[in-house]
Amino acid sequence: MIMIGRLWGVLLAIVTAALASAAWAQGGKTEVLWLGQAAVKITSPGGKVIVIDPFLTRNPKTPEQYKNLDALGKVDFILVTHAHGDHLGDAPDLAKKLKVPMVGPAGMNQSLVSLGVLPSELAPRMNKGGTIMPLGPGIKITMTRAEHSSELLWKNPETGKMETHVGGEPVGFIIELENGFKIYHMGDTGLFGDMRFIGEYYKPDLILVPIGGHFVMDPKDAAVATRDYLKPKYALPFHYGTFPPLKGTPQEYMAALGNTTTKVFPINPGEKLEF
Repeated sequence: MIMIGRLWGVLLAIVTAALASAAWAQGGKTEVLWLGQAAVKITSPGGKVIVIDPFLTRNPKTPEQYKNLDALGKVDFILVTHAHGDHLGDAPDLAKKLKVPMVGPAGMNQSLVSLGVLPSELAPRMNKGGTIMPLGPGIKITMTRAEHSSELLWKNPETGKMETHVGGEPVGFIIELENGFKIYHMGDTGLFGDMRFIGEYYKPDLILVPIGGHFVMDPKDAAVATRDYLKPKYALPFHYGTFPPLKGTPQEYMAALGNTTTKVFPINPGEKLEF
């Protein structure tokens, strides 16, 4: 009887701790740290950390302190939207350094494994429309379509020459956190009609939207995507000003939006938002 009583006591403590953790996650805050271009660090209400498109060490807009990958601290998961260097960036090095999985387009990850850049256990494959829960049942990550390209440029260590390899298809991600807050990282994309479906089906609360133009949507196109298709509560404009062709600005984006219920945060690299 004493043993049974002790067992029930242990089980009760475990259940109580789990319920307390869930309640804390429900009431906690979401933190989004922008690090330039499309690089963001998301800290969930439950304390899980997801890094997306960590182009940091060679990013002219990344604050100097974050050019040291150690400054990111704990990272639980890495997402990459496509194989271009300003998005894949430091992701493989970060994955190996921290022994953290890096999810990206299936073709890109397969090439990275084949080329010996990453071991297969750090480059799990998924594809558009797929949903995973790598950090427990409270966080869902869904891969979505993006309208762009994704060739992988790789330097052959034997020849010293640059080679182009399969990079899969570009993607975006919907990240649903423990409290139901949804973030849509759009990756690099042009305007496309299925953004309306993404808005209606996934109902993102916050969009991270490229506005620079040339390679991605310009401020006018980004405004159409935001106001007419996605209709989020909040928007963080990014992927502008890093290189000369990316001429769009948050001010142009906000002017093109006009009268809308979406709150725009024109923050600088190194600044964070809390929700």
